[in-house]
Amino acid sequence: MSEPSLALVDVQRRFRQAGGTLEVLRGASLTLMPGEAVALVGPSGAGKSTLLHVAGLLEMPDGGEVRVAGQDGGKLGDTARTALRLRTLGFVYQFHHLLPEFSALENVMIPQMIAGTSRRAAATRARDLLARVGLSARETHRPGRLSGGEQQRVAIVRAIANAPRVLLADEPTGNLDPNTAEGVFGELMRLVRDTGLAVLMATHNPQLAQRMDRVVTLREGRLVSA
Repeated sequence: MSEPSLALVDVQRRFRQAGGTLEVLRGASLTLMPGEAVALVGPSGAGKSTLLHVAGLLEMPDGGEVRVAGQDGGKLGDTARTALRLRTLGFVYQFHHLLPEFSALENVMIPQMIAGTSRRAAATRARDLLARVGLSARETHRPGRLSGGEQQRVAIVRAIANAPRVLLADEPTGNLDPNTAEGVFGELMRLVRDTGLAVLMATHNPQLAQRMDRVVTLREGRLVSA
């Protein structure tokens, strides 16, 4: 049996506030296997974004383990943890965060070049990925000339440009109208099935959540099967 792409084991995260300590994650556990798409649901303020940040090694947990591709991120130094994140994790947010001064093609090339890929190889892969989501004719356009759905599709392929093991998505369709959201979600799921990528996606859209392999709910700091 293959190892999990992502494993959260009794993860805890707390924040100190003027009135005391806010316990956001209180022993959250989850196993995400290769090729599996899991929806993360829960009310606003439940801590879904915090959980994604911890899972993505952007924040350190106050307890428990975060294992990415078999490595415990908490046991790594800052440099090694950054390298693991760059090599194995991709991120998509509600807002696309594309670099406005660069074209769609360049936005997908940049993370590859940061990871050490040559400019020519990065351009070839970027063109292939943009073609997969129907944006070959838009690759020279800057974000300001793309629609909201096109911008988010560029953000998705940028996130998987370095062939990560895990894609963490925080409300990736939340800023889109229903028809555009449907198209973006469809493209995302096609990429997941084509690549064997594991996906953990926070969403408030119950229809989209139910179309994923399974749904987990963040409730009182713990993850439970929906």
